[in-house]
Amino acid sequence: MGFCQEVEDTTKAAPEVELFKKAVKLIDSARYKEAIADLKKAVKIKPDYPAAYTKMAVAKIATKDIKGAEKDLKISLASNPNDFETLKVMGFMYFNTENYKECKVYFDSAASIAVAEKIDDAEFLYYRAKLMFLGKAYKDALDVLANAVEIKPKYIEAIVLKGEVRFAQKDYNYAIKELNEAISLMKSDALDYNAYKTRAKAKFEVQDYKGAVSDWSVYIDGKPGEEEALISRGAARININDNTNAIVDLDEAIKINPKNPVSWNYRGMAKAGNKQNVEGLKDIDYSIKLKFDYAAAYVNRAAIKFAGKDVRGACDDLNKADTLGDKMAYQLIDKYCKGMNDNRK
Repeated sequence: MGFCQEVEDTTKAAPEVELFKKAVKLIDSARYKEAIADLKKAVKIKPDYPAAYTKMAVAKIATKDIKGAEKDLKISLASNPNDFETLKVMGFMYFNTENYKECKVYFDSAASIAVAEKIDDAEFLYYRAKLMFLGKAYKDALDVLANAVEIKPKYIEAIVLKGEVRFAQKDYNYAIKELNEAISLMKSDALDYNAYKTRAKAKFEVQDYKGAVSDWSVYIDGKPGEEEALISRGAARININDNTNAIVDLDEAIKINPKNPVSWNYRGMAKAGNKQNVEGLKDIDYSIKLKFDYAAAYVNRAAIKFAGKDVRGACDDLNKADTLGDKMAYQLIDKYCKGMNDNRK
């Protein structure tokens, strides 16, 4: 009986391939400059090495060397014009530099190849959907995102984007549903605060003001000092009669930007809600001073004047709001200002 001794395979890949493999690992570890150095060695050994040029472009994009990345990608495509990965990276590069026209060209080419070669790439589909979203092609974006989530069911970023698209379509309840799913998948130390922001806006639109306050609070805790968030939470708090805390939010917003008429208008409403009518009127007066054609401010000032029995002043404000196109103003004039010379045309 004979014995077969196992022989160790001492063969090695070509040096340029070894350098390529090493560079890929370096890129995965975010050691981009080292990866670029190895890939330069690889293409010096083998100039016709499109995969190396593509990976080098990935590393250069990460180091903000966009011109260098573009040059490498063009070299790669010259050798292999129908390579999905290279077309995808070129599209990513143009997307991240906001050159959306060129991005679409390369994403469309990559998409055609993906279909022909049956390539499933959820990340590519996500970015393609983001491009469609920016171009307001909402239905197409949702179709592409559905494919991305089918490939990767717990793809949080894609589900969040679905919610954002639904919000843009004013399909607020469906937006909340999508964002609920995405947020339920998030780890407590890796929250996507923009998901909470969009859900807060959607909840406000469906009059879930308590829910909106809750989501805005999470967002503000994660991203403090944002004027829009403070104003929006203040507005939601007014709608649940939490006027004191609304004033706190709006005070902070006014400190950030004292020239925003919206903050002054809402703070005036909150003060009036706390029966501080004189102070509320001062705020709304200043809001109108900042923006003379602010129709909603005239309506809100009219409400405070009605509460103070200044019917003539209130109706004058409603007439002004009506001339500015406020839909509510016409209804209020019809209800409260009949018989007065309101100068409506």
